[in-house]
Amino acid sequence: MTIEDLKQQKLIILECISGSRAYGLDTPASDTDIKGVFILPKKDFYGLEYIPQVSNATNDIVYYELGRYLELLSVNNPNILELLNTPPSAVRYKHPLLERIDAKRILSKLCKNTFGKFAISQIKKAKGLKKKIVNPVEKERKSVLSFCYVNYEQGAIPLLDYLSLKNWKQEYCGLINIPHMKDMYGLFYSEQLGYKGIIQHEQSNELSLSAIPKEEKQQGLFYFNKDGYSSYCKEYKEYWDWVKHRNEDRYQTTQNHGKHYDAKNMMHTFRLLEMALEIAREKQINVQRPNRDFLLEIKSGKFAYETLLAQANELQAQLEEAFKKSDLPEKPDLRYINQLAYELREEFYREGFY
Repeated sequence: MTIEDLKQQKLIILECISGSRAYGLDTPASDTDIKGVFILPKKDFYGLEYIPQVSNATNDIVYYELGRYLELLSVNNPNILELLNTPPSAVRYKHPLLERIDAKRILSKLCKNTFGKFAISQIKKAKGLKKKIVNPVEKERKSVLSFCYVNYEQGAIPLLDYLSLKNWKQEYCGLINIPHMKDMYGLFYSEQLGYKGIIQHEQSNELSLSAIPKEEKQQGLFYFNKDGYSSYCKEYKEYWDWVKHRNEDRYQTTQNHGKHYDAKNMMHTFRLLEMALEIAREKQINVQRPNRDFLLEIKSGKFAYETLLAQANELQAQLEEAFKKSDLPEKPDLRYINQLAYELREEFYREGFY
């Protein structure tokens, strides 16, 4: 089922503008995100292929089936609570039956974790981007050889320096295991005996071992920092995967403001923490944000990362205290939501349009 199918069959029962335009944080460059709710035809709902969600390729247009919508409300999912409480100015269409959903019977102390943990995840995303920007990984991938060392005089030096010092080629080196010494090897060298070299080719992830005649003299002790190489490979892959899939506009914005963190993620951190505080204190969700200017200043990179992190930590402390004092229920009224799921679907089907 596609979005076009939903529209042609008139299955959409709620359609709202979401994201920055609903929050009142949109700028001329902002996209228009859409979220909504649809209801499956009766024959499909009772069939074997329940469809919980329909979206476009970029996920900026998403519709949830009525059952999935109510299920996510029952666990106080932030995105779905925002959808339920969308300001009237951002509602494109709402079936009158949905007015029967009482938002106050759905809010609970679960929001401390659902909104709070979501906010923390945004901090981690912002910090992760900062780490990648400040510590770029060179495009040319290092080989195993860069993580090997040889004992020399009273210490050890990198293998590549040792080979240069000796005027040796790695292809003529031979290695053998040394029992009871993890990642340590005996190093031999001969241009005539046909050793296998240290690695077979530049892309090798493992060392090569050779058959060494007993009479050959060991040239030194060889160490392979295998753990260091594994960590580097993971970091290399993560960094260049990120480069491949990153949002270039957001990346360039981050570069331009020079603070080296994803300011959009930090803006959403504060939005979520403030919304959670309002839930605890006011027992309602205010989707449209009253402090637009401050949040857009965060998005523009006006503040240092450490400053925002300290303020976010203070908000988290306030959040803990506010939920301790709140008389919100521990969990949503699941009996109410369950009954609502039944009654709403029955009435939609009774209307005969689905």
